[in-house]
Amino acid sequence: MKLDETDKKLLSALQNNAHLTAQELGEMLNLSPSQAGRRRQRLEADGFIQSYAAKLDPMRLGLTVQGFVQVQLGTHGPDQAKSFARLVAARPEIISAWTLTGDADYMLRVYCADLGALNTLIHEILLPHAAVSRIQSQIVMDQFKRDAPLPT
Repeated sequence: MKLDETDKKLLSALQNNAHLTAQELGEMLNLSPSQAGRRRQRLEADGFIQSYAAKLDPMRLGLTVQGFVQVQLGTHGPDQAKSFARLVAARPEIISAWTLTGDADYMLRVYCADLGALNTLIHEILLPHAAVSRIQSQIVMDQFKRDAPLPT
């Protein structure tokens, strides 16, 4: 399915405020509320809109350390990859994970309560995994650009 300009504007508006009503979307897009609502439903059904979520403030939740952890595996078989993926999925402090090209096999984005919690995650949970050979971490000093909406 190809997106037209109205679809793109609708997606952009919803990325900034998922609470917009069909009435509000219609006013923004010069559509009737029913037309705006149908477009939204179509974009949901076609998978352009995957879900709706609240953005929480990590500092107010006591998550004072944000970091990125690069993981290099020593062995690269499918069993090791699946086992590592299960470990990552089970850890709530790991909020995102990517496979990479280059020296690291994985990049993990983590939020921890403090440096001690990050140390525990690295030294007691990730490094002991049988497939892991090396970890390099970076601690975020400041995030000057927040996670932005996707370009439409």
